[in-house]
Amino acid sequence: MPPAAKAPTFAVISGAQVHRVLAGRHQEVVRLIETAYRVHGAGDTVNPPSYFLRFPDRPASRIIALPASIGGGIGVDGLKWISSFPGNVAAGLPRASAVLILNDPDTGYPLACLESSIISAARTAASAALAATTLARARGDRPRRVGFFGTGLIARYIHQYLAGTGWEFDEIGVHDLSAEHAAGFAGHLDRSGAGGRVTVHESAEDLVRGSDLVVFATVAGTPHVTDPGWFGHHPLVLHVSLRDLAPEVILTGANFVDDVEHCLKADTSPHLAERLSGGREFIDGTLYDVLTGAAGVPTDRPVFFSPFGLGVLDLAVGKHVYDRLLDSGELAVEQDFFHELRRYG
Repeated sequence: MPPAAKAPTFAVISGAQVHRVLAGRHQEVVRLIETAYRVHGAGDTVNPPSYFLRFPDRPASRIIALPASIGGGIGVDGLKWISSFPGNVAAGLPRASAVLILNDPDTGYPLACLESSIISAARTAASAALAATTLARARGDRPRRVGFFGTGLIARYIHQYLAGTGWEFDEIGVHDLSAEHAAGFAGHLDRSGAGGRVTVHESAEDLVRGSDLVVFATVAGTPHVTDPGWFGHHPLVLHVSLRDLAPEVILTGANFVDDVEHCLKADTSPHLAERLSGGREFIDGTLYDVLTGAAGVPTDRPVFFSPFGLGVLDLAVGKHVYDRLLDSGELAVEQDFFHELRRYG
């Protein structure tokens, strides 16, 4: 007879615990994300299309399911369930909220439910910082002027991860449709000792033209930056929010994504560029291609990094949090969560 399987356990991991594990460990998280990208690029993941739950009576809101599985020594399956309700901002709440379910790859039983807004923000910011470092190194140039277009939680995390991985700036530009939010983010940067002169730009064009590294972190649903001339100085652009740039802008630059099939869908800016151009020739490669030296990065064009956001990244960070809490004895296991464990009673 086969040996009896170990009784599964289930843990609930709070946002406070996630924060304690990840806080200040920017380089460690970036290394985790690089590992996940390399595992994905080597084909040892399953990352099916995300599923968008939309609401006819609330067209601006959505909840997204990102199922995934990652091997490469990480070894976990799972699902991120993340909502985006822009109306929350006016009520003083963050736009996004999320949970992450980790599943045991041997039994399929869920191992844990983690509060995942911090994980999602951290993996997004770590991905952006990794891309900035990798693409800038490949270009042989380190930007000294950064501009943040959009000033919410993701912008704050991206700045933290850039600073936490050794980036220093002479100038930091800020622009937001809300003057209040722009001023608030600028104040945060000043208080955090970000270094460099912080300037709030009333004009989006001034922000872009005055930045060598541009971070788009908005909630835009359709392109609103339409003039390719703004990018004539060939900046490095972290197009994190995916739908800010008109396809005419995208087609003037070198384009790198995290995953081609995932990024060219759901009316992202690269998806619109594919429709306009009739093909995918404008995609110069993935971040994995640059990491492995399979793709070069030009200096005579703007460079756009458009990450769709892969569920395997969330799993890598979530499993790291789970393992650290397990090792430290801080894992809060829900006793008797699984009740029916005998096949015949």
